[in-house]
Amino acid sequence: MRTVLNILNFVLGGFLTTLGWLLATVVTVVLIFTLPLTRSCWEITKLSLVPFGNEAVHVDELDPAAKNGLLNAGGTLLNIVWFVLFGWWLCLTHILAGIAQCITIIGIPVGIANFKIAAIALWPVGRRVVSVETARAAREANARRRFQ
Repeated sequence: MRTVLNILNFVLGGFLTTLGWLLATVVTVVLIFTLPLTRSCWEITKLSLVPFGNEAVHVDELDPAAKNGLLNAGGTLLNIVWFVLFGWWLCLTHILAGIAQCITIIGIPVGIANFKIAAIALWPVGRRVVSVETARAAREANARRRFQ
């Protein structure tokens, strides 16, 4: 079912949103000062292309032992730069694609996936795209750590 939904996403506008992410990735490479944003941009590009079966999780969920206040402050600064340069128009692209997809009944699941990616598009730094199974396992491990 994931494959069918991913193909439907590609046909109903996922290709265009992915092109937007690829453009943002190229621009982050060309503008040297935005180079730290490139990995986050590339991660969400994968999610935009294949949203079903993948999930964007924060790196703290994957490795809670790696928390570092200095890195979090740097991530916040990068997210602000991201929002000003790329986040707002990528978010708007996903919202418009989601609305267009939700107009058709068959496109509703794909539209909902685009709305989720729109929220991620605003602040992508510190997120990694992993399989749904990996994300679920990381959340269960974090829940077990909290109760110990």
